[in-house]
Amino acid sequence: MKKSEDVRSVPRPPDRNQRRDPLPWQKPKPTCDDPGCEAALRAVMRSPSYIPVVEDADYLNEGSTRGVRLQLDYSKPERLLSEHGVHSTIVVFGSTRVCEPAEARRRVAELTEALSANMEDTDIRRRVKVAERILEKSRYYDIAREFSRLVTAAGRESQGPQLVVVTGGGPGIMEAANRGAHDAAGKSVGLNITLPHEQFPNPYVTPELCFQFHYFAIRKLHFLLRARALVAFPGGFGTLDELFETLTLVQTRKIEPLPVVLVGETYWREAVNFEFLVEEGVIDREDLDLFWYADAANEIWHGLLDWYAQKGESIVTMET
Repeated sequence: MKKSEDVRSVPRPPDRNQRRDPLPWQKPKPTCDDPGCEAALRAVMRSPSYIPVVEDADYLNEGSTRGVRLQLDYSKPERLLSEHGVHSTIVVFGSTRVCEPAEARRRVAELTEALSANMEDTDIRRRVKVAERILEKSRYYDIAREFSRLVTAAGRESQGPQLVVVTGGGPGIMEAANRGAHDAAGKSVGLNITLPHEQFPNPYVTPELCFQFHYFAIRKLHFLLRARALVAFPGGFGTLDELFETLTLVQTRKIEPLPVVLVGETYWREAVNFEFLVEEGVIDREDLDLFWYADAANEIWHGLLDWYAQKGESIVTMET
């Protein structure tokens, strides 16, 4: 047996980042050995090939890496939504142009004043009429806000799994829905999309649940992955796009049927003639049962509860 003084003591754990003696590659080749090596090294380190792939924006934006971008566009929101316990959502769509009543009244007043100074200007006259129509529809801002407040408050009172309102994160009806959840001291989700021009999310989205997507397709996927209902307020191309995609997925049973509510019966009957589609034979009469109309926040909420009661389910799903 060796003497105790011959036994090596246990060394201290090395520092995570520092060494007592630097390794050879921790300093550049000295110019005293080769005067041209400094310029050569700069050229190497500035080469696009030397940029780590996670920092190489030009490479990541190439067509060859689209698959990776699609995966990342999906996976980041998926992870964060799961971490924050978002498992059941109600999706709210509607026009970005339907603002709150006070703002709508200001626009009408400003344009009316401009028209009074130039009564012959047909463009201003047209814009006044449009602003007046927006003012008429501004009541939907209040309805969306109240509906979202009801949804969020009901979840907080239940002390169980909660419904979370999801919007596109922009202004107008989307702002109203996020604002209603904010009024009720709850969280809400905003799924923004990157566009060629500058845009801002509305300030009422829960900060840690506001996302920017590169691909519309991945954004659409996240709208419906956890959706327990779709509530569509008066809107334009974007609202119609999401509405008809959802109706098609339910019609074809590509997804589990979910309730679809069209808020503002007068608007929707004028915007889309569903009866005409039935009469033309391009949809079936039973397809008219894929949605219904509502005109008030309580009416929307209780309609959703009734739909799920008839199905024998809770409107809130447990974590899967």
